[in-house]
Order: sequence, then structure tokens, then C-alpha cells
Amino acid sequence: MSKLDKYQTLIIFMAMPLGLLFGQVRIVEQYADNFVTPFLFVMLFGAFLNIPLKDYRKAFTNIRFSITTVLINFAWTPILVWLLGKLFLSNSPIMQIGFIMLMVTPCTDWYLIFTGMVKGNVPLSATVLPVNLVFQVVLLPVYLLIFAGASGTVNIQDVITSVIIMLILPFSLAQLGKFLLNKTQECDKKEKVFGMFGSLQTILLAMAIMAMFASKGRNLLASLNVVAVLLIPIVLFYIINFILAQMVGKGFHYSYEDTASLTLTTIAKNSPMTLGVALMAFPNEPLIHLIMIIEPLIELPAMMLIVKILLTVRKKRIENPK
Repeated sequence: MSKLDKYQTLIIFMAMPLGLLFGQVRIVEQYADNFVTPFLFVMLFGAFLNIPLKDYRKAFTNIRFSITTVLINFAWTPILVWLLGKLFLSNSPIMQIGFIMLMVTPCTDWYLIFTGMVKGNVPLSATVLPVNLVFQVVLLPVYLLIFAGASGTVNIQDVITSVIIMLILPFSLAQLGKFLLNKTQECDKKEKVFGMFGSLQTILLAMAIMAMFASKGRNLLASLNVVAVLLIPIVLFYIINFILAQMVGKGFHYSYEDTASLTLTTIAKNSPMTLGVALMAFPNEPLIHLIMIIEPLIELPAMMLIVKILLTVRKKRIENPK
């Protein structure tokens, strides 16, 4: 295990307060948001570079996993989120709308990196990204109409652009890179390149998190009371869906790798996309926008804790195979 692997949890966790600290500098706050996408892009390029194409072909044959993911994300999760909103946010219908918007949209980018951290099935996770994206674009207005009595529209052009930039382009460039590297006869050089991008994953994720928090630093520190209100329902969501994913994985006899992928696929959320939707659908409701911005304050520490738990589960399975 490299030093980066050993301290990756600490590195990523420290990225949050450092981002908030740097965000207090006006010029840093003004330009930090411009670096989030490039860091994520290179990070995903490195993730795709280290995955053989045969793993993708194998992952696409796992129909049961895809169906399970869709049912949890788009049938079970909206009901759970509505119930949690009613229980803990009943005094603020606006916060309920923001909570529902946020929690019914699965993450479509950097949760792949967390999947890699826990040694999950990254190719399998990657195959459900387009499915998750299409379903959340189509169903988000439906959920708002049913659960919040409101309807919103999604800018399809922006969604397609984000998919091309954050998924199709890094994937394509990674395949081109592998093709060119395979042309060389220097195996040591090829392995060195793969190893370098593999090692950079933690650093790039930490840099993206720093940039995200720096860009919203002042707003976040001024609105910590909203974090406190959202803490209980969001944490309960993580706990319930974590237990559910583990039970489903055990019931279907999934491997540790597939169960870890299912867990992270059904927990991580797509706050950047929902923020864009909220700005269009509710332009005069800054509280809804704020929920999308501060959600990473809760999600990232929770994700790091989940990473630790899953790695502990993996270690126990290796030590006590059945």
C-alpha cells in the first residue's frame, strides 16, 4: 500500500476545511469553481485508463444489478426521502422540496472514485451511470409534482453537455491512450503511466473538493444552521440505504465488489446537477439553492466513513472467506 492509499481518507477529509479557508480569500473564491471540472475530468480519465475494456463488456451483462440499482434509486429512494422530509422538515415546505430534489438524483461522476477506493466493481458502476442519468432527468419533474406539488424543467442541452464532458470524453481519451500505450514495446513505461494516474486519484479528488468548497466558502460558513437542520434526515438516509444495499447484496449473493458498487451507487448524490435544475425551476427560492451547495458538507464526511466501513468489511471477508 502506497502512502497516498494509506492516508487517502485524511487527505480528502482535510480538503474540505482547507477549501473553506481558502474560500475566504475573495480572488480564490471567485475563480475556484473553474477548477472543479478539470480536476474531475483528469481524475475520471485516470480511472477509465486503468480499467480494461473486457471488464466493461462483462459488466454490461449484469442485468440483475442494473435492475436492482434502478429499483432502489427510483422506486424506493423517493418514498424514503418523502417520509424523511415529512418527519424532519415539516416546518419548511421549501426545505422539503430542496431535500427531495437532492436525494432522488444519484451521483453521475465522482462516486466512481469512491468505488475505486473501496476496491469495488468500477466497470459495473460505470455501466449504470447513463441509466441513472436518464432516469433522474425524466423522473425529477414527476417526483416534484407528486411529492412537492411543483414542477420544474431540466435543461437537456446542459445535461447532454455534462455527460459528454464528464463521461464520454474522458472514457474515449482513456481508450485512445491505452491504444497508443499498447503500441509501445516498453512495458515498464506503460505500467509507469498507468501507475501514475492510479496514484493521482486521491490527490485529484482532494483538489476538486478543495475547489468546490473554496468557491462556496462564504455562503457555507454563513449558513451552517441549515446544515444542522438537514443533518439528521440525510444521515438517516445514508444509514437506511447502506443497510438495504448490504442486505440486497447478501440476498442476491453478490460479491463484495458488486455489493460495494451497489452501496455507493445508491448513496452518493448529484448536487451539481440539482443545483442547476433548482436555479431554473425555483429562481426565487435561495434556500433551495443553498441546500444543494451545503450538501457536500454532510455527504463527503459520510462517504469517507462509508469507505472505511466497506474496507473493513472487505478485510474481514478476505480473512474469513466462506
